[in-house]
Amino acid sequence: MGKEFDRLEKQREGKENWRLWGPYLSERAWGTVREDYSPHGTSWEYLSHEQSRSRAYRWSEDGIGGISDDKQRLCLAFAFWNGKDPILKERLFGLTGNEGNHGEDVKESFFYTDGTPSHSLLRYLYKYPQKEYPYSLLVEENLRRLRSEPSFNLTDTGIFEEDLYWDIEITYVKVRTDSL
Repeated sequence: MGKEFDRLEKQREGKENWRLWGPYLSERAWGTVREDYSPHGTSWEYLSHEQSRSRAYRWSEDGIGGISDDKQRLCLAFAFWNGKDPILKERLFGLTGNEGNHGEDVKESFFYTDGTPSHSLLRYLYKYPQKEYPYSLLVEENLRRLRSEPSFNLTDTGIFEEDLYWDIEITYVKVRTDSL
């Protein structure tokens, strides 16, 4: 049945741990109830995207196209900079629950393009604008909109017009259970 079937069979039998490393790292874990230190249980307002850059997390971490061990003790993700943004792009940008007119909402273009059940192959595509990322515009416009209106997304900002973006492809391949 093939090598992937063999890997899964060894995983099932407990002979090899192919799932020790995998896509367990969230793209966007900030602002969730995993760490609510707010005085009144308002975790989505308590921790914004801007604040997330300055936090160390106790229960979870996030990153773009990242992987981790199955307990998130060691996390690996990428950071990018387009030369225009005021910050490194280390995690996906999104709105908190009350910033978005339809609740919490990621405002990025990313895709999982391939992967095997054993995580021996993982492929991810992130579209990173070459122009300055429109953080404020996305927040302001979504705050302005009513719930009956559609969300204002990254593609609505015109940032991808003129094809000024990078396709960042991230691929992980494991040939053994103890390697990345």
